Amino acid sequence: MAKKGRGSTPATAELTRLGVPFAIRAYEHDPAETDYGREAAEALGVAPERVFKTLLAEADGELVVAIVPVAGQLDLKALAAALGAKKAQMAAPAVAERRTGYVVGGISPLGQRTRLRTVLDASAEAHGAVLVSGGRRGLDIELAPADLARATGATLAPIGRG
Repeated sequence: MAKKGRGSTPATAELTRLGVPFAIRAYEHDPAETDYGREAAEALGVAPERVFKTLLAEADGELVVAIVPVAGQLDLKALAAALGAKKAQMAAPAVAERRTGYVVGGISPLGQRTRLRTVLDASAEAHGAVLVSGGRRGLDIELAPADLARATGATLAPIGRG
């Protein structure tokens, strides 16, 4: 289990508090890079299907979290259906940063300022471990999908595509 220190963020602190086993996977972030998920997968030598991005969306006016593989995209219709909403759309980056306390490219589904309803793409279950942002660019957390779902209160649903 990780200890506080160089890799300590609200996300790692939350996992430590919950007693969830995880590994910190750090890499050198290129400030010119904007495809954060692909950068993480390549830098860490991990298949993009195992690296998940954290996206914020609005479903019928409610801010929600969607966690999908960086190898694909969020299916907004599937997200709305998973939440029992009529419509979902992406949240503005400034809203996502303000509500989570993290910067775009480093938004973790863990340790957010306010716990939001969360949906994890069902494809996560195909892997023994997945990676999500650890709360800053260049820092990922590796953990079991079931532990991620439990720590975030996520429901699992097929919300990713391609």
